[in-house]
Amino acid sequence: MSPGFTALDHAMMARALRLAERGLYSTTPNPRVGCVIVNNGLVVGEGWHLRAGEEHAEVHALRAAAGRAHGATAYVTLEPCSHHGRTPPCTEALLTAGVRRVVAAMPDPNPLVAGQGLAGLRAAGVLTEEGLLAAEARELNIGFVARMTRARPWLRMKVAASLDGKTALHNGASQWLTGADARQDGHRWRARACAMLTGIGTVRHDDPQLNVRGVEGLSSNSRQPLKVLVDSRLELALDARLLRGGGVLVAAAVADSARIAALGQLGAEVLLLPGPDGRVDLVALLAELARRGINEVHAEAGFRLSGALLGAGLVDELLLYLAPCLVGDAARGMFDLPALQSLAGKRRLLIRDLRSVGQDLRLLARFA
Repeated sequence: MSPGFTALDHAMMARALRLAERGLYSTTPNPRVGCVIVNNGLVVGEGWHLRAGEEHAEVHALRAAAGRAHGATAYVTLEPCSHHGRTPPCTEALLTAGVRRVVAAMPDPNPLVAGQGLAGLRAAGVLTEEGLLAAEARELNIGFVARMTRARPWLRMKVAASLDGKTALHNGASQWLTGADARQDGHRWRARACAMLTGIGTVRHDDPQLNVRGVEGLSSNSRQPLKVLVDSRLELALDARLLRGGGVLVAAAVADSARIAALGQLGAEVLLLPGPDGRVDLVALLAELARRGINEVHAEAGFRLSGALLGAGLVDELLLYLAPCLVGDAARGMFDLPALQSLAGKRRLLIRDLRSVGQDLRLLARFA
């Protein structure tokens, strides 16, 4: 257990984290937050944040607790907000309810809060503590933390490959290397992202819908991630499936007014971000997505774009599905990366999770 915290504290913060997970697919651009109110060892109220613009977790929990919140302890997975946004400050709600103690898993990295929430509560006489299950809380909001602390989203790159590291045959055929279970698991990872990112090569070969389908708990009208296409020369076919349903941002490097107008009529936005090499400036694209409130980007791209993202140092995490098959050396590899002259140049990864998903293996890894 964390020093200074009791078994009850640990149990209640764990419960608050499970509540926060209920907003996994819906809170963007806000963080996922859960709150539990405990009085005399009994849970008297709990709640979680569901979506931006609606009440925060603390408010839901306090409403459920009613008068029993007076003198209670509030366990919250993120420091209570202290500023007026689309909703009033949660610190005011906690003070009004007479909460005696607030335990936060981690401080809020948002510069508008950044310790001021807990400091304000302390100044008003509330006992405050932080750091309980902080690592778990940070993982739950890894994208929000990334956006707030470095002005860039968390980029997770998903790759489906054979055991010999191939993602498609030499002719581009890739459907399907992995099984149905792995593909459905991939949709759950899509659902938690704020944006899907792919390149024009993938669209040309596979014509993907680039949306979330068949995830339990999500209805057909649930939030869909923004679809982001890297298409330097604006080659996207106007009948491409990803254009259906709107929510498309095309990053380009050429100002073709006719193509831009045609895509605009189909509901797509074109963003001109030319780099010095005549292709889309990927660093600028990620910065722009952060400016738009994008916390997590889920990339499903081809050999070249995946390599470019890795080469630019923009990939935070690899989500790799390995199928129990071999397709041969002539097939396409995972990433277009320059050849190494020495193994000293290899990029090390830390494997964070490895499990079976149906007949396939799923590996989650981060760069060391």
